[in-house]
Amino acid sequence: MVGPRPGSDRLTAQAGRMASPSPGGPGRMTGGAGVARIIAISNQKGGVGKTTTAISLAGALAELGFSVLCVDMDPQANLTAGLGVDASAVGRSIASVLEGTDQAFASVVLPTETPGIDLAPADLDLSATESQIISAIGREQILRDLLRPWVDDRYDFVLIDCPPTLGLLTINALVAADEVLIPVQAQFFSLKGFSGLNRVIGQIRKSLNRDLRILGLLVTFYDPRTLLGRDMLAEIRELGDHHVFETQIRQTVKLGEAPLTGRPITAHASTSEGARAYRALAREVIERGQA
Repeated sequence: MVGPRPGSDRLTAQAGRMASPSPGGPGRMTGGAGVARIIAISNQKGGVGKTTTAISLAGALAELGFSVLCVDMDPQANLTAGLGVDASAVGRSIASVLEGTDQAFASVVLPTETPGIDLAPADLDLSATESQIISAIGREQILRDLLRPWVDDRYDFVLIDCPPTLGLLTINALVAADEVLIPVQAQFFSLKGFSGLNRVIGQIRKSLNRDLRILGLLVTFYDPRTLLGRDMLAEIRELGDHHVFETQIRQTVKLGEAPLTGRPITAHASTSEGARAYRALAREVIERGQA
């Protein structure tokens, strides 16, 4: 169990909010003296369930009455599409914020069809953003400087979906975040991806964001019926002293269908195994924030 971060009272402030969502319900603007909890969802290996986790966790948190902002930092814009927004028609995207075209973060945020979830979308322009900001002063901190002052008092959670690379977009997400949730597929090559990300997190903590912590490793595509699945789960649990969530995400048809509907699994198939799993994950995430 990772304790509160040295030199920061942010988790203490968040714990009170997480324990009791305000009565306004999903979609509210909190308006109080709150601190948004910013979680980057990252792994340099693709296909491990990052976007599915961002959408599904957002849905489960919104069900509990929390207000959630999803930020799409992946040029593929799968998070944007998975929340029912056409990336080719958004007009403004997270790219325009990072490049300085739009100075106000609020200018790119859109409501989604799911109550309680707003979106800062991505579009094709984001694919060129890294080259656009590479020479900018403080280029690793652009997202943090624009996001943090605006989201506090507006959202309980901010979930940032990172691209499957360790480039400048991912670094911006990690510098802006309080915590990193790392989906790890129950396969060997996914573990290799984690080791690279873990090194980058260590480097960021030294120089750019000393308060960044690993919230936990989430085992995805887990099949308990196979020896490989069980062996990989045991190996993941032995990866240093990192927290591994008790919830495991299994590959199901309903989870695969949900992005096509533009809604989280909790709305698309409320009683499905996937919905139950992400509700359990949401409870773990809340409890970890109170630790």
